[in-house]
Amino acid sequence: MAEFDFDVVVIGSGPGGYVGAIRCAQLGLKTAIIEKDPTYGGTCLNVGCIPSKALLESSEHFVAAKKEFKVHGVEVPTVNLNLDQMMSRKDKVVKQNTEGIAFLFKKNKITPIKGFGKILKSHQIEVTADDGAKKTLTSRSIIIATGSIPAELPFLKYDEEKIVSNTGALALKSVPANLVVVGGGVIGLELGSVWNRLGSKVLVIEYSDRLGGTTDPDCMQVLKKKMEKDGVEFLMSTKVFAAQKNDQGVELEYEALADGKKGKVSADVVLVSTGRRPFTNGLGCEDAGIQKDPQGRIVTDKHFQTSLAHVYAIGDVIIGPMLAHKAEEEGVALAEMLAGQAGHVNYDTVPGVIYTHPEIATVGVSEEQAKKDGMNINVGKFPFMANGRARAKGDTDGFVKIIADAKTDKILGAAIVGPGASELIHEIVVCMEFGGSSEDLARSFHAHPTLSETVREAALAVEKRQRQM
Repeated sequence: MAEFDFDVVVIGSGPGGYVGAIRCAQLGLKTAIIEKDPTYGGTCLNVGCIPSKALLESSEHFVAAKKEFKVHGVEVPTVNLNLDQMMSRKDKVVKQNTEGIAFLFKKNKITPIKGFGKILKSHQIEVTADDGAKKTLTSRSIIIATGSIPAELPFLKYDEEKIVSNTGALALKSVPANLVVVGGGVIGLELGSVWNRLGSKVLVIEYSDRLGGTTDPDCMQVLKKKMEKDGVEFLMSTKVFAAQKNDQGVELEYEALADGKKGKVSADVVLVSTGRRPFTNGLGCEDAGIQKDPQGRIVTDKHFQTSLAHVYAIGDVIIGPMLAHKAEEEGVALAEMLAGQAGHVNYDTVPGVIYTHPEIATVGVSEEQAKKDGMNINVGKFPFMANGRARAKGDTDGFVKIIADAKTDKILGAAIVGPGASELIHEIVVCMEFGGSSEDLARSFHAHPTLSETVREAALAVEKRQRQM
């Protein structure tokens, strides 16, 4: 091992990178991690998952104080928004998380290296520091975990003030009177919800005829109805094709796909959320012979090995959903493989969540996809309206849906829209991980009254045995 500086060098300290590095170190591998940004954690911790959830939480409290406390007998005469304090709290949450990663590196004896990593060839990485100084490291194995960046439209270039990505949308200095969201995916719906709650008039323009991509359409209908009730407007099957910035903001031109009818809309701020693309620029992939697919993703085999020996890739830079927890599991699995163990990722149980209100959480095969594929299934569905705890909370929009194989009763997938969906989905994930059936879930104790009883009732509903609470 002495001929190499390290056993493993990870490029990128996002969820896949830092979790993978920690697991490598736990397994006795001498590990370093290279990070180009001032703080650790990648997009997720700095300008993605963590800050957006902080603002979603704060904005929900703001709405609750303004509109919902009164029915509980809690009267708040005046509710004022202190956006500076809200942003300060968000920044504090981010700082606590990024500093926590630095602590974990120290605890696990991982060597952090600041700079931009470039792969020269198998076993060799060049690191360029902020001051331009370069040094070369050698490693038995190299892991690319550089994540993804927002996809930019050619006529909507980010300035992060008037035309913003998720980064700018998390740091606006004031509440825009009019916010247009281009793209009705997860990021657009979540951040559109934040600013709608804080007082913006929000318009979502979506190219497709549905929100949320392949997310269960029944769930998306519940969310869309609730967001419309809250004042969010939607233009579906509509493309934005031009934009012009002015002193007031941005004027967008759009066209309806059905009839070609054109229109214009003005916005103080435009949030562009039309997807993300792998970040591989400058990594040396082309010169080193690391193959990419037409979408720009790094091609790997089932062991995360790239076309260059001893170089691996995980997370958003490879095929699969661009989710932090997917990257984490790949990082752990790869670390275990490099240590001679049998790492494994079960992609059939990767959950997906939209943290709006109501939340949406899904796992496995959707009802829609199962029917398209001609699968023989049974579906159990149970509404939160019939759940005692949801009634007590005053939060009854939505349902739990479970999809099971009609012959074996094995759970194939689930979709939840409603209160606590992001937490409730995981008992179904665990059940699926063990190859469980709807009957297994239906026969498991669930404390009463709890929101989780809706999951049990949906499992009972697979065999039409649900009860009203």
